[in-house]
Amino acid sequence: MAVKACLNGGRTRAEHPAVPQTPAELAADAVAVRQAGAFAVHLHPRDAHGAQTLAARACDAAVAAIRTTTPRLPIGLSTAEPIDPDPFARAAAVTAWRQRPDFVSVNLSELGWPGIVRAALHAGIGVEAGLATPADAEELARSPFSHQVLRALVEVDGGAEEARAIADLIPAGVPQLWHGYEERTWEVIEAAAGAGVDVRVGFEDTLVLPDGSLAASNAELVTAALKLGDGLGR
Repeated sequence: MAVKACLNGGRTRAEHPAVPQTPAELAADAVAVRQAGAFAVHLHPRDAHGAQTLAARACDAAVAAIRTTTPRLPIGLSTAEPIDPDPFARAAAVTAWRQRPDFVSVNLSELGWPGIVRAALHAGIGVEAGLATPADAEELARSPFSHQVLRALVEVDGGAEEARAIADLIPAGVPQLWHGYEERTWEVIEAAAGAGVDVRVGFEDTLVLPDGSLAASNAELVTAALKLGDGLGR
């Protein structure tokens, strides 16, 4: 089981003082999670006011900072609707980046997702297909992108059974990565580890460790996920 670290998402410092926002903070966290064993990072760049943004200046700065400190670490950015509700603007933003990430996540439940996928692929950026429901998985299977995506993200608010229901509908041969949110995060990670599937963890998804205590850092969450996976593997 491999672990991708989701460094910040839409979290604020009010939720946890260690949530990274600036390029320097994201780069420092990338070093820490890499040392903890993460194979890649997923992040939401922020503007000068701390708001999530797809603007080239902020995204380029974040990607460049991480590439300076961890040059071989794959970097992913979000294209989620809460960042910008206009799907055409999100697709245009992807093509405007000069420091291009290795991949972007695109949620199939959001209006205009095919255009964002096309923009990313045209720019030479890999795509993770975000699947939150069985209907999303069926949409991926019907689409022309089913075997062009880097991986399918099974991302559920519910628990392990919800993740399995989505995973069963993903086309054969498409790599999967599962993750949950908040109190169900560790249940989903445990199920994924048992199935030999890669996972995601970090402040975007949860602030607490498997025992319910507050995590000090993204690196501590990655370490906990890998420990959980190793335990199940034995």
